[in-house]
Amino acid sequence: MISNANDLTERLRMRLEHERREIEELTANELERLAEHSRHVARIALRTIERDMGEATGKMRELLVKAWLRPFIVGLSLWIGICAGSWATTQWLARSIQDRIETREMTDIQIAGGREMLAEIEETTWGVGLREVNGVRYVTLPAGTPVVTAFTVDGRPYLGLSRE
Repeated sequence: MISNANDLTERLRMRLEHERREIEELTANELERLAEHSRHVARIALRTIERDMGEATGKMRELLVKAWLRPFIVGLSLWIGICAGSWATTQWLARSIQDRIETREMTDIQIAGGREMLAEIEETTWGVGLREVNGVRYVTLPAGTPVVTAFTVDGRPYLGLSRE
């Protein structure tokens, strides 16, 4: 067989074409394997990111709850303290007012009893009273009572009064 330049060129072209196809197939296979590996790495990275985000979100929630909870507890404590103090003050004032009302009622009762007793004493003593002015003792008689007689019994002076 005789080869000429065209045959040689044709064989080289075919061989180059065949090697190009093999290289393209190998490259395509390598690229496919690389893509599959990249997808696998990306999935792992995505799961890691999701896990880390979940942990970070949990920690952030915990911090937010703690940051919100402390002022809430302080505010609630203040509110309860103010309400309890107001209630206690109201109860104390109500008890104080009630005690004063009862004291006033008792005083009114005592005054009424004293007036009754005074009226009874005035009725049984005919309005006679005793007074001391500047160390001198006096017997007071009701206004308009005429003195009828004055006498002494057992060394004590007596006044006789008229019933008019």
